[in-house]
Amino acid sequence: MKIADRTFIISGGVSGLGLATAHALHAQGAYVSLLDLNADNGEKTVKSLGSHAKFFETDVTSSDAIADAIAGTLAWVKETGKQIGGVVAGAGVGMPGLIVDKKNEPLSMESIDFVLNINLRGTLDLIRQAVPHMTTNQPEGSDGERGVIIMIASSAAFDGQMGQVSYAASKGAVASLTLPLARDLSKYGIRAVTIAPSMFDSAMTKMMSDKVKKSLLNSMEFPKRAGVPEEFARVVVEAVGNQMLNGTVIRLDGAMRMPARL
Repeated sequence: MKIADRTFIISGGVSGLGLATAHALHAQGAYVSLLDLNADNGEKTVKSLGSHAKFFETDVTSSDAIADAIAGTLAWVKETGKQIGGVVAGAGVGMPGLIVDKKNEPLSMESIDFVLNINLRGTLDLIRQAVPHMTTNQPEGSDGERGVIIMIASSAAFDGQMGQVSYAASKGAVASLTLPLARDLSKYGIRAVTIAPSMFDSAMTKMMSDKVKKSLLNSMEFPKRAGVPEEFARVVVEAVGNQMLNGTVIRLDGAMRMPARL
């Protein structure tokens, strides 16, 4: 699918991987609808990208907030005439915690819910609310493509470490739902692709201690460094443009396989 003159909804769109994705799609002529909680970053991003960007302050754990952002995006689409071509579900958090701590206390459900509600529920809710506005698009090309859904999993979906039960569960679920989502949407000409990055420079990794970062870097084969958001964004651009990428999870990890312990 061509990127130019399409609107892409990006959650987590004003920082880290989401922001890099917004810039990469914008550079290809896309209009970007940015959903995030950080209003300051949102204003700065729209100012830098100009008239092809809109920001909607959005908590993806709230169905009403997502609905408001979708409604705002649709109003913008009505003005521009640039139909919704894709969704990049990029909002995500990590909150490490052992299932039972040193005091023999179980991991709190508040902590579990926090991670699942953003990483999994927020992803599904955004997709389900956006898709009805893509199924009615004018089909593109001889294959009749109408759009693409791109989700973000993690290396933790496959080899999560100690303390990553909630995070691995959320990202493993995203990886697992990719194929059935592609099958659900195939009759509409809408694809579904998930990217599973390893350690990338992002707001989440900035919160890691030096010890944790060093351990993760040591488990990488080549290159021996964290990925940069622009490398992630390049894969998003390819996933949008390459129709044969569908129902699959792309590992973007420098051959990294995380060890059980730090």
